[in-house]
Amino acid sequence: MVTFSFREYGENLGTRPLGKRVREQLMPLLEQDERIVLDFTGVNVVSNSFADECIAKLLLTMPLSELKSRTTFRGLNPIASESVLTALQRRHVVTA
Repeated sequence: MVTFSFREYGENLGTRPLGKRVREQLMPLLEQDERIVLDFTGVNVVSNSFADECIAKLLLTMPLSELKSRTTFRGLNPIASESVLTALQRRHVVTA
């Protein structure tokens, strides 16, 4: 299992450009065979824009079932968790 720490990118993750940059760094890990821990420990805010750009746009490269089997989340506070869940739900509806 490999851990990808979002805290390295800041306590407040709020912009699409940052989301794109983080997604681009996450993609090579997802191309490997190991399960990835998406660790948000120490992150206070995850905006809807960041969550869509970084996490939900992964659904453009793989189905939701594969994303679920390849990743697990850690350390999401309730507000950040809601942003990620909402982004995934919206993107899944668009790509389904």
